[in-house]
Amino acid sequence: MNRTKVRPTRLNRWERFKKNRRGYVSLWIFGIIFVVSLFSEFVANDKPILVRYDGKFYFPVFKDYSELLFDGEFDINADYRDPYIIERIEAKGWMLRPPIPFSYNTINYNLPSPAPSPPTKENWFGTDDRGRDVAARVLYGFRISVLFGLTLTVFSSIIGIILGALQGYYGGLLDIIFQRFMEVWSGMPTLFLLIILSSVIEPTFWWLLGITLLFGWMALVGVVRAEFLRARNFEYVLAARAMGMRHRRIMFVHILPNAMTSALSYLPFILGGSITTLTSLDFLGFGLPVGSPSLGELLSQGKANLQAPWLGIAAFVVLALTLTLLVFIGEGVRDAFDPRRNA
Repeated sequence: MNRTKVRPTRLNRWERFKKNRRGYVSLWIFGIIFVVSLFSEFVANDKPILVRYDGKFYFPVFKDYSELLFDGEFDINADYRDPYIIERIEAKGWMLRPPIPFSYNTINYNLPSPAPSPPTKENWFGTDDRGRDVAARVLYGFRISVLFGLTLTVFSSIIGIILGALQGYYGGLLDIIFQRFMEVWSGMPTLFLLIILSSVIEPTFWWLLGITLLFGWMALVGVVRAEFLRARNFEYVLAARAMGMRHRRIMFVHILPNAMTSALSYLPFILGGSITTLTSLDFLGFGLPVGSPSLGELLSQGKANLQAPWLGIAAFVVLALTLTLLVFIGEGVRDAFDPRRNA
């Protein structure tokens, strides 16, 4: 009986989400862009995807090859943008290059004007102040931002759900202590503390994730706590207690699925906030290591190079589009889980 009831409920929620055309289309657009960014090495790279040379196939995108393999002169990694290596390979074979022949850290030394140079046929979105392709850095930066946001959202949601469940289910002194702690913790200047910690510790992806997680776990605590406070006095919960069922089973098997209905609608907005946090830190210079592809770093370059508006415009459009899609997806999820819209 339970399975037959759960499946139609899930299908109805999915159908309600699909009826929200704005959220449904936004999910598809965001999903396609994110999947493409996961394979950025095949879209933007200074190495060919495939090389056929002297009757054999090579995959430079996966493995480094010495230029001696292509009848070069030195035992170093082949530079596939070097005219000498290109000539050697094309004499006995061919290369399949990505649509954008630059990686996020590739410097174009053949610019038509000093860096930052405007958009051209070779550099679609122009180059930054170091001669690196903006389109490649935007693509890689989008991937890092979304992966950072997804990871932070997952971990912060797990912590927030567990703590909210404990507060709401047990209540009493435990709830009071946690609430007072959260009031103090949430009152701290989060961004200021993140800047201090990032300036003391050499920032990496995982360090930034851990530091941001210190202040990002509170988003779902209030929602889950309220649901548990409401549900702990329901008849089925009281009956389960009277039957001697373990508290852990009551919390995470019987009450939590009902509480997740409200929590899931917050996830797209938490993801958008996580992306904004990383972008802010990178913009201020306290984010990812120097040289990493970052939307915030690109915005900072746009501020420092007002004569090159393509820098700020490219990063702003990608960031604004990402946050807009996430907001639309969040609205669709909220409507799909709204019990008042069952009709």
